[in-house]
Amino acid sequence: MEVYTVTVATGTSDYSGTNNYIYVTLVGEKGESERTLLDNPGLDFCKGAVDQYKVSSSASLGALLLVRLEKQRYWVEDNWFCRYVTVEPPGGDKPLTFPCYRWLIGDVKLEIREGTAKTLRDDSSPQLLTHRKEELQGRKSSYSLLELSLKKLAIRFGKSWNDLEDFKRIFWKLRSPVAEYCMEHWRDDWFFGYQCMNGSNPRMIRSCKKLPENFPITADMVQSSMSLRTNLDRELKAGNIYLLDYAITDGIPTNTIRGRRQFIAAPLCLLYQHPDQGLIPVAIQLEQTPGLDTPIFLPTDPPLTWLLAKMWVRHSEFQVFQLVSHLLRTHLVIEVFCVATLRQLPAVHPIYKLLAPHLRYTLEINCRGRTQLISDNGIFKRVVSTGGEGLMVLAQREYKVLTYRSLQPRYDFTDRGVTQLNKYHYREHSLLLWDAIHRFVSGVLDLYYLSDQDVEDDLELQAWIRDITQEGFTELPNFGLSSKLSSREELYTLLSVVIFISTAQHAATNNGQFDWCAWVPNTPCTMRHPPPTDKDAVTMEMIMDSLPDVSQSCVQMAITWHLGRAQPDAIPLGQYTEEHFTEGRVQQVIDRFRSELKEIEEQIWSENEGAELQYLYLLPSRIENSITI
Repeated sequence: MEVYTVTVATGTSDYSGTNNYIYVTLVGEKGESERTLLDNPGLDFCKGAVDQYKVSSSASLGALLLVRLEKQRYWVEDNWFCRYVTVEPPGGDKPLTFPCYRWLIGDVKLEIREGTAKTLRDDSSPQLLTHRKEELQGRKSSYSLLELSLKKLAIRFGKSWNDLEDFKRIFWKLRSPVAEYCMEHWRDDWFFGYQCMNGSNPRMIRSCKKLPENFPITADMVQSSMSLRTNLDRELKAGNIYLLDYAITDGIPTNTIRGRRQFIAAPLCLLYQHPDQGLIPVAIQLEQTPGLDTPIFLPTDPPLTWLLAKMWVRHSEFQVFQLVSHLLRTHLVIEVFCVATLRQLPAVHPIYKLLAPHLRYTLEINCRGRTQLISDNGIFKRVVSTGGEGLMVLAQREYKVLTYRSLQPRYDFTDRGVTQLNKYHYREHSLLLWDAIHRFVSGVLDLYYLSDQDVEDDLELQAWIRDITQEGFTELPNFGLSSKLSSREELYTLLSVVIFISTAQHAATNNGQFDWCAWVPNTPCTMRHPPPTDKDAVTMEMIMDSLPDVSQSCVQMAITWHLGRAQPDAIPLGQYTEEHFTEGRVQQVIDRFRSELKEIEEQIWSENEGAELQYLYLLPSRIENSITI
C-alpha cells in the first residue's frame, strides 16, 4: 500500500470555501489512486484553509501526472475556489505542486497538472497530451469569442445650476488633493495644457509642423501668446506647436436626455510650449469646418468666451477618454487577448501562466460595463452626450483605425512627435515601466524558448496568434499584427504590449478620472446648449445652461469616483498572489522585476517630492496587475 500526503488550499476571498463533498484521485504513469473523500474531523475547505489528507494506492503510481478533483453537492450547491494542491509521494520525495486557481461550480470534475510550465513540444506522455487537448476543447466550448462589441458598434431634477460656485455644493463630499487643485486652477491656461499631457487622456496631443487647412489661424491671431522675439512660423519650425484634433467626434449622433437634446463639438485646439508658462492653448475652433459661424477663439477674447471654448474642448475630451482611450484601447483590446488565451493555451503553457494574473477579472468587468455603463439604459445613456447610438459610432470609428504600432509606447510617442515635450510625466513614467515589463517578459520566456525556431514550432502559440488576429482584430487590414509569430522578439514585444496595456496604460487613463472630472466644469460629461457661434454673445447664463444640470453633475461625480477609486482587493503590478509558475528560476526573474519596480517607485516619489501638483498614477504600487474596474 502506497500512502501519499495531499494538501489542499482553499481561496482567501469571501465565499471561496465550500461545505460540498470534495474527492481527489491521483493519476500517475502506472495507474490511479483510490478515489478519496477529503474529510477531516471538523470543518474542511473553509476560506483560506490549508487542509492535509492521506490518499492511498494499492500499488506505486509511478511519476504523478494529474490530480483529479471532484465536487459533489451536499444539501445545497456551494461553489469552491481551489488555490492549489500539493502531493508528497511515499518515501519523503520532494512534494509536487499542482496550481489550480479556479472555481469548481456545480457537480464537476477537474484535472490539474503539476506546475512546471511546458510548451507542447515538451510533453511526450500520451496521457498528458490527451489532457492538454481536452482542456482546450472544453475551454473553446465555454469561451466562444465574446464579440468585440465594436464589431457591432458594429436623482432626477433636470435643474440647471445658477453659478459656477454652485458646483461646490456636491464637490465637498468627495474630494482628492488633485481634484481640489483642479477646482482652484481649472481656468488657468497652463493647467489646461498640463491636463493634455498628464490627465486621463494623455495620448491625444501631437506635434504640429504645419497648420491644418481647416484651421485658418494667422500669425497675428496668436502673436500675443508667443514669447518675446518669436512668432508662430518660427515656433512651428522649432517644434514647439502642438495640436488636439477631435475630428473623431465630428457628426456623432447626440443623446436626448429627458426630452432635451444634448450637444457635442469636434474641436481643434492649438497649443504652444511657452518657455516660461509651459504648454498653453493659443487658439480653439469648435467645429471641423471653418466659416462665419465657426469662429476661432483666442486667449484675448472676453474671459467668459475663452473659458467656454476651453470647456467645449474638455467636453470632447470626456467622450474620447472614456470611450476611446479607456474603454476601447484598454478594456476591449485586452478582452481579445483574454479570450484567445482561454481558448488556445492550456494552463500548463508558460504564456498562459505569464498572462493569467494580468487578465484576472477582465472579462467579468467588461460584461458589467456593457450592461451597466454603455447599454441602452446604462449610465452613459442617462447623463453623457454621446450616450446611446453616439458612443457606438465613436468607438467604431477608433476601432477601424486602430493599429498595433500605436499600442507600443515608444512608437506612439515618436509617431505623435512628443518626445521633446516638457513635463510630460506620463511619457517618462510609461517608458520606465515599458522597459521593465519587456525585460521581465524576456527573462521569463528565455527559459522556455531557446531560439526563434522554438517560437515558430509552438503549434498552440501559433493558434493563439491566429485567434487574436483573425477572430479578435478582424476586419482591420491595417492593424499591423501578423497572424504568425516568427521570432522571440516578436513574441516578447506582443506580450509586453498585453501586460503594459492591462496595467500601466489602464492606470494612466482610469485612475485619475475622478481627479479631473469631479469638478464638473473642468471636464463636463455633456453639454445642453449648442457651441457658441458669436464670441460677443457668451454670458454666464449661457455657460450654466450648457453645463450638466444638477442630476447629471451628481452622477458624473459619483461614477468617476467609483471607477477611479482604488479597489479594496487590488493586486499591485508585479505581485503574484496566484503562483502559476512553480519553478525557482522563474521566481528569480519575478524577484528582479519587483526590485526594478521598487526602483521606479522610488524615482517617481523623488521626482514628485515637494511638487504642488503630483503625478502619481504610474507608481507601481498604485497600478493594478489587471483590469478589474
